[in-house]
Amino acid sequence: MAGAAPTTAFGQAVIGPPGSGKTTYCLGMSEFLRALGRRVAVVNLDPANEGLPYECAVDVGELVGLGDVMDALRLGPNGGLLYCMEYLEANLDWLRAKLDPLRGHYFLFDCPGQVELCTHHGALRSIFSQMAHWDLRLTAVHLVDSHYCTDPAKFISVLCTSLATMLHVELPHVNLLSKMDLIEHYGKLAFNLDYYTEVLDLSYLLDHLASDPFFRHYRQLNEKLVQLIEDYSLVSFIPLNIQDKESVQRVLQAVDKANGYCFGVQEQRSLEAMMSAAVGADFHFSSTLGLQEKYLASSDQSVEQETMQL
Repeated sequence: MAGAAPTTAFGQAVIGPPGSGKTTYCLGMSEFLRALGRRVAVVNLDPANEGLPYECAVDVGELVGLGDVMDALRLGPNGGLLYCMEYLEANLDWLRAKLDPLRGHYFLFDCPGQVELCTHHGALRSIFSQMAHWDLRLTAVHLVDSHYCTDPAKFISVLCTSLATMLHVELPHVNLLSKMDLIEHYGKLAFNLDYYTEVLDLSYLLDHLASDPFFRHYRQLNEKLVQLIEDYSLVSFIPLNIQDKESVQRVLQAVDKANGYCFGVQEQRSLEAMMSAAVGADFHFSSTLGLQEKYLASSDQSVEQETMQL
C-alpha cells in the first residue's frame, strides 16, 4: 500500500576495541546522515558508556547498569560487561519494544568495546541474529586505531582479531582504520598506506619482525599467523577521518553496499550539495545521465574528426 510504514530497517553495528573511536564515530556519522536527510536513531548498547555526546534514542543503561552489576555480583568491569550483554540477550523483548516505534529510522548501535564479545562470546552475536529476524539489516562496522600500523607485531595481532570478529559476528562487515588524522603523530609507517588497507604481501612484515631480537624466536609462529590471514583473504580496511566528509562518504558507500541500502534522489542531491560545500564551489558530482551525455558528445566529435580525415 502506498504510504505504508517501511518494514525493513537498516543500520550499523559499531564495534571495536576500547578507545578505537566508536562513540565519536556514531556522533559524526549521525550528523552526516541527518545532513543527507535520513532519520537517524542512535542506540547505546554499552552500559559502561557515560556522558554520551550524541542524542540517544535508546540507552541500555535504562535496563541494566554496569556499576550495579559489579556491586551486586562482585564482578570486575570485564565480567560485568559480559553479564550485562547476557542480561540484554535474555530481555530482548525490552529492546524490541524500544526499537519498534523507531521504524523508518536508520539505526546506529554503539556497542561495548569488550573484545571477547566479538571474538568468541555468544551474547552480542545472538542479539544481532535476533535483530535480523526483526527485519533489521545491519552491517558490522569494526573500528581499529590506525596507530597499530606503526608496529608490525601489533598490526598482525589486529589482523587476527579482525578476522576472528568477521567470522564470529556473522554480519556484512566493514573494517575501518580510525583516527587517520592522527597517524602522522604515531610515527613513520614502514610501507605506504595502501599496503595496510589492502593487506598486501605480509611476508614483508615478517622481515621487519625478524630484525627484532625478541620476535626472531617466534618467526615460525608469526609465519603461521600470516598464512592463516592470507588463506582466508577476508580482511581489508578503509581509512577513516571522521572530521573529513569525503572520508565519511566513502565509509557510508561501503556500508550501504554491504547491507543493501538504496538511497533516493533527494539524498543524492543533499550529498552533492554537502560535498560541493566541503571542497569548494567548483566541485560537483556528475550524475549517470551527465556522464552519458559527455560520453556521447565526445563520441560524436571523434566520428566527425574521422569523417573529415577520410
